[in-house]
Amino acid sequence: MSDTPSWQPSADLFMLRARAQLLAQLRTFFVQRDVLEVDTPVLSRHGVSDPHIESVAAEFVPDGAASGMTMYLMSSPEYAMKRLLADGSGCIYQVAKAFRNGEAGRRHNPEFTMLEWYRVGHDLEQLMAEVAQLLDLLLLPALPNIDWHFLSYEQAFVTTLGVNPMLMSSAELQTLAQQYVDLSMPEETPRDTWLDLLMSHCVEPALPQACFVYNYPASQAALARVDVDEGGHQVARRFEVYVQGLELANGYHELTDAQEQAKRFDEDNQTRKDMGKSEMPADQRLVAALQHGLPDCSGVAMGLERILMLAHGKQEIAEVLAFDFSRA
Repeated sequence: MSDTPSWQPSADLFMLRARAQLLAQLRTFFVQRDVLEVDTPVLSRHGVSDPHIESVAAEFVPDGAASGMTMYLMSSPEYAMKRLLADGSGCIYQVAKAFRNGEAGRRHNPEFTMLEWYRVGHDLEQLMAEVAQLLDLLLLPALPNIDWHFLSYEQAFVTTLGVNPMLMSSAELQTLAQQYVDLSMPEETPRDTWLDLLMSHCVEPALPQACFVYNYPASQAALARVDVDEGGHQVARRFEVYVQGLELANGYHELTDAQEQAKRFDEDNQTRKDMGKSEMPADQRLVAALQHGLPDCSGVAMGLERILMLAHGKQEIAEVLAFDFSRA
């Protein structure tokens, strides 16, 4: 592919047709379940506050103006979709272009296609079941009769490393991580960093071929609600989906508390400052929507290019994009 002229597409005609078929399949899937397709802005006044995601900034200058305003290409349509939910949209989905700064490589492209949907009245378990049903459809015929496994975050660690991360101190996690990962880290390294290193280097490679991991540590809640699990530990009601070692989706039992959302925006920005990153202004329209009343719902975001890669045995994301970043 690197030998082809740069004006030509990075995906072949077969993959362009495969993408079109995938989009048709998922739209039929949601029509059959009476889930409404929506379309929200790609350009927004607010980027995401998540310390691990960098938004792409865009300068908008009105005609005749001496200066402009900084806006952002959305990394996810989540904030806008939740405003629709708060206004009574009911169950909704969207196929959206998403943008993330700095993410380019074999499995990443700074511009990619995200499927995101929200199910009003669904808990995390119901949403996981629906995600499995959709992936069963989209990954055929490459992966017929997928054997899905459902492991809590705690179970995943116990199964692969023989330890319960919920009961371990930061120092214990550091000692364990340094047995597997040869990294020099500062003494004040946060607990979640050690957990993430153990997850990525030890747990994820040992997961079953098709697996949901759910009930993450409460400190990794992002926009999910926090609850108490059967062991009495506070956990984030969220999940991630892995197939053949590739992360495909991230889902939440959504946070509906406006005050807690505002607090998490502040915490994100403090973390961003600690990491030497610029702060992101909090999206007060999302906070206002939650104050108005977000219905009890669960939502999930899924990268469609990665599904195409799995379904067609591709090793590079460029092979499933009409034009990857190098040809944009």
